[in-house]
Amino acid sequence: MSVAEYEIDYSDVAGRRIECPPQCGLCCLCQPEVLPEERAYFRSRHPECLIKTRGADPHFALALKKGKGSCVFLEDRRCRIYDHRTAYCRQFPFHFYVSDRVKVELDLSCRGAWYGTGADAEAEARSLAAAADRRLSSAVREASAVYREFYANCREAGVMSDPALLRTSVSGNISSFTDLGYISRVMELSLEEPRMSLEGVRPEGAPDMEELEDAARSAAMESLGYEDPVSVPVYCDRDWNWNLFMAREDSIEWAVLDDDGEIHHRAFADPAKIGLRPPEPEGARVLAEYLSVLNGRDSMMGSVFALMDETGYEDDMANAYYGALSATVLDVLWRASMLDHFMSTGMGAEGMKETIIFYDMDRLDAPTIGAFV
Repeated sequence: MSVAEYEIDYSDVAGRRIECPPQCGLCCLCQPEVLPEERAYFRSRHPECLIKTRGADPHFALALKKGKGSCVFLEDRRCRIYDHRTAYCRQFPFHFYVSDRVKVELDLSCRGAWYGTGADAEAEARSLAAAADRRLSSAVREASAVYREFYANCREAGVMSDPALLRTSVSGNISSFTDLGYISRVMELSLEEPRMSLEGVRPEGAPDMEELEDAARSAAMESLGYEDPVSVPVYCDRDWNWNLFMAREDSIEWAVLDDDGEIHHRAFADPAKIGLRPPEPEGARVLAEYLSVLNGRDSMMGSVFALMDETGYEDDMANAYYGALSATVLDVLWRASMLDHFMSTGMGAEGMKETIIFYDMDRLDAPTIGAFV
């Protein structure tokens, strides 16, 4: 199977431009795998920088400063081995998500994806896809089999829906998904109805804010609750600081990671005192645009499928998808409220943009039945 024999969807990057801000270095905090064909260079030139990771999927990777900072090759936010950087370094901020096809997804945690200047994103993605053809071909064969099995399980359990129709339904109601009352009603129906529809869904009175806040806070605390700082979501702010927000028991710690791999405390906050705030009108517009991106991502659908598989196909696919999108909105809005609490970013267009920059890398890292290559 070659690049001509499987479908690649470039719609997420079509018409966009991308650049790499020299002050950023966010991608150098993502420990890259070193492919077999790349290992000889590092073994001969930098053997001390090649390590074997631990965990369920051990692989060779580049070492991090003090085991938790940026890549050891990053100096003054510049790569010392730029011409020999790994394939995964070259691909960022593009992600190739493999299901029964390949979808190019753009990591919006990269600030260079927001400027509208730089290189043609689709042309860059096509070049990277051609270079990754062998890996993509192998992954498509494996992921296609997984997806076929998943769909068969859904049909057998009677919970199958048409993913394309689900996306169309969400697309027609995208602005409603920024309204807390609407989200509350969707979440209720996803638990109550055997197979829910978005047709005719309207908020029924004021939402139970305490219940929504509890749900949002719980999800956010779980996503920020890592003991290992390497796994904590990083927010590269407008001043190019690498911010970490770590949930520790009943508090959230804000810290900054420096270029030498040291973590510096900034502040603590009681999560119970961070209320879930609705977006301002311009913030809602930015959030709706982001939800449109998520609604088009195969990895978002794949993460819903992974949840359905994990829970034994108890919920209809429509209920699972609409519920997951609603939970995502709650997570984003609570994180926006948290960022505003610590950094006064607000709930308008700028605050929502900053929250998406903070959130999207974490969203792309969610479990899925497919694979990122």
